[in-house]
Amino acid sequence: MIGTGGMARYHIENILKQTDATQVVAVCEHNADNYAKAAQKFIDAGLPVPPNEPDFERFVSDVAPGVDAAFIITPHNQHCMQASALLLAGVDVLLEKPMVLNVAEALQLIEARDRSRKLLTIAFNGSLSPSIRRAHKLLHSGELGKILNISAAVWQGWAVNTTGTWRQIPEIAGGGFTFDTGAHLLNTVADLVGEPFVEVSAYLDNRGRPVDILSAALARTASGVLITLNGCGDTVGIGSDIRVMCEQGVLTTGVWGETLTLKRSQDPRPRKLRVAKSLGVWETFLRVRAGEIPNPGPAEIGLRMIQLWNAIQASAAQNGAMVKI
Repeated sequence: MIGTGGMARYHIENILKQTDATQVVAVCEHNADNYAKAAQKFIDAGLPVPPNEPDFERFVSDVAPGVDAAFIITPHNQHCMQASALLLAGVDVLLEKPMVLNVAEALQLIEARDRSRKLLTIAFNGSLSPSIRRAHKLLHSGELGKILNISAAVWQGWAVNTTGTWRQIPEIAGGGFTFDTGAHLLNTVADLVGEPFVEVSAYLDNRGRPVDILSAALARTASGVLITLNGCGDTVGIGSDIRVMCEQGVLTTGVWGETLTLKRSQDPRPRKLRVAKSLGVWETFLRVRAGEIPNPGPAEIGLRMIQLWNAIQASAAQNGAMVKI
C-alpha cells in the first residue's frame, strides 16, 4: 500500500475482508498519523500490522522486490513518478484515479508499463464496474446504431467538504472538482465513447477558491459524437447522470456505474439491465492479474481522459475558445 490516507483506509477495510487472496506485507506512508490509523484497521481485524517504510525511494529499492503488486493511493501529483518506479521495479500496479496530471505524464507512464511488461490498472470505479463494461459492449456492438450525443453531469458538496485539504492546492491536485470527483465523469465518458476527442470548448468557475468548482464543456469526438459535460461541486448531496443517445436507443448510467437502463423504440419506459454485482476495484484487479478478465482500466483510457481534461483547462483559460486535440 502506497499511502494510507482516508481513501486508502477505505480500500484497506475492503482488502482485509478477503485475506485468503491478499496479504498486505508493507506500506509506504510518510505521515505518522495516517499510518497509525491504518495500523488500527489491521489490529481491529486481528491481523499483524504491516511495517512502514516512509521513504518511497527506499521502499522501491528494499521492499518492492519482495511484493507482487502495489496499490497507489496518494495525491495526484505523485502518481506518475510512483507508478512508473514500481512498474520498472517489476511490480504490478493498481493506481488510484486520476491517472496522471497531463498528457506528457500519461505517455511517460505508458512507456514505463510497456518497458516493464507489468500490469497497470487505473482504479476508476466506473471502468471497473460491470455496468460500464456492459454499457461499453452494448454501445460498440452496433445493436443501438451510431452514438449521436452524450449528456453527462456530476455534482457534490465538494467545495466545503475539501476545504483546507490538498485537493484544493492546484500544484498537488492538478485541478479542482472536475479533476477529483469529476474525474469519474471524464473517465467514464472517455471509456463509453471509445475513441479520441478532437475538439473541446469549456468554462471553469472557481467561485473564489484556488481550483475549479463548476465546469461546463462541449466536446466532439473523431467520429462526430457530440458531448456535453457539467460538473457542480458546490451543491447538496452527491450524484451523477450519463445519457448516451444512439440511433436505436437511449442508454442511461452513472459515472461510477451505479445504474444502467436502456430504452428502445418499442419500450414504453426505460428498463433496468441486469449486471453482475461489482467486485470492487481490488478484487477486479486480482481477476485481471489471474488472467480471468481483460484489463478494464488500461492507461489508454487514462490518456484519452487526460487529453480531454487538459483541453478543458486550455479552453477555459481562453474564455471558452475551441481547442483542437
